[in-house]
Amino acid sequence: MAQTFPEIVELNVGGQVYVTRLETLTAVPNSLLWTKFSRGSPGELAKDSQGRFFIDRDGFLFRYILDYLRDSELFLPEFFKEKRRLRKEADFYQLPGLLRCLAAAEDGSPAEEEESAESEAVELSSPVTSASSSDRTPRSPGADSGYITVGYRGSYTIGRDIQADAKFRRVARITVCSKISLAKEVFGESLNESRDPDRPPDKYTSRYYLKYNFLEQAFDRLAETGFHMVACNSTGTCSYGSSDPGEDKLWTSYTEYVFFR
Repeated sequence: MAQTFPEIVELNVGGQVYVTRLETLTAVPNSLLWTKFSRGSPGELAKDSQGRFFIDRDGFLFRYILDYLRDSELFLPEFFKEKRRLRKEADFYQLPGLLRCLAAAEDGSPAEEEESAESEAVELSSPVTSASSSDRTPRSPGADSGYITVGYRGSYTIGRDIQADAKFRRVARITVCSKISLAKEVFGESLNESRDPDRPPDKYTSRYYLKYNFLEQAFDRLAETGFHMVACNSTGTCSYGSSDPGEDKLWTSYTEYVFFR
């Protein structure tokens, strides 16, 4: 007896877990996912250790692929910097309508509705309630309000004479605490999710951290996506390098910055 795909499909895309309907994956005829999940069989597809269908592609950008399959529309955050990579993913998944929408977004003009073999209505817009088309700005579906807390633990040294050229701070790690969907929208691939890989987008985490060590990079990304700092707090302790009070003083600190949109 031939195997059939379940109505609800679990996917592992590059380490990111997605759960969607089979009809969503097969929404665009002749696309790669349509071919795999309507013409193939479950036994022919790769699976991870949990039995989820595995696709070795960019897990973060797949959210936009899935959104397009659901609504035939493209929603991107403002100042989205991964259009080139997303275009590569759209080409891999064989979605010409999404490629046209990306081309329109790069030209700075709204995508026009057009008839195609897939009967796709493609437009670049945002779901703004009771707003005219002239008031719309590109925004991801998960771009809702909320808080993001950025924390860092660092150290610095002050010499015996507290000289001006004291060794500057060394940031050990920048942590991110927020709702999963907000963290991924803001930080994208610069977010290290290895300590909380399977948590769904509507849940919260305090275990993510960034792949770089400059706070200003994090602040830039937050500002670009509409966040503003609303609070900050810091703690610090001092210890001597040795029992000699004349030795340089080593300070360690932990600081948190709270942002809101």
